[in-house]
Amino acid sequence: MAQQGLRALVTRPREEAEALAAALTARGIEAVVEPLMQVHYHTPAALDLAGVQAILCTSANGVRALARTSKEREMLLLAVGDATAARARSEGFTAVESAGGDVNDLARLAAARLRPQSGSLLHVAGSVVAGDLVGALGERGFRVERHVLYEAQPMKALSPTTIDALRGGAIDFALFFSPRTAAIFAELAVAAGVVPCCARMTALSISGAADAALAGLPWLDRRVAERPNQAALLAALDRVLCERAGG
Repeated sequence: MAQQGLRALVTRPREEAEALAAALTARGIEAVVEPLMQVHYHTPAALDLAGVQAILCTSANGVRALARTSKEREMLLLAVGDATAARARSEGFTAVESAGGDVNDLARLAAARLRPQSGSLLHVAGSVVAGDLVGALGERGFRVERHVLYEAQPMKALSPTTIDALRGGAIDFALFFSPRTAAIFAELAVAAGVVPCCARMTALSISGAADAALAGLPWLDRRVAERPNQAALLAALDRVLCERAGG
């Protein structure tokens, strides 16, 4: 369903933006990549995995941080979604399963797949976490140890290129993959004086929480993915494109 002349603002880190940009290109949409967070990896001492039965990863950045910190590749790794699972496999992890959703889906997968008495769980995380994975699994009798291996710091301003594109009405869509990223965009849009430009764009969010962070901006339209993953977000985009084409 190619649509010529359309552009979409991609707010993901550049590592995650590549596959998304390719999917947009296949739809005839040019990706304007504007990462709103910069990842800084910690360099702690080697992780102690004694007594750990599985590793929980809630982001691709967590997988990258884990791969930098540990040489372990055979321990069971449960990933929050398919993109995180794909990153784990690309980093050489051999026993990877995807929850295909959000933190709650990951907690359900861990509870179904594992037994509390078989050992503790290691949650690889950033300095800011979404949801309460530790609490959800703790209620099920699991002991979860969270290790903060990276920090995602917000960008201080939108790039001049993106500001010019927004002011020129050259961006049709804006894609958001987390509540934090959406909140950062809202803050930076105010600082750059481009809030009125949102009235020309449709915002597509991966979750209701991300969408809520955008509620204060005057969007042309706002859509939320039916599931918290990239495929569902792209499906929401396809529906908008179909509507515009009169299909």
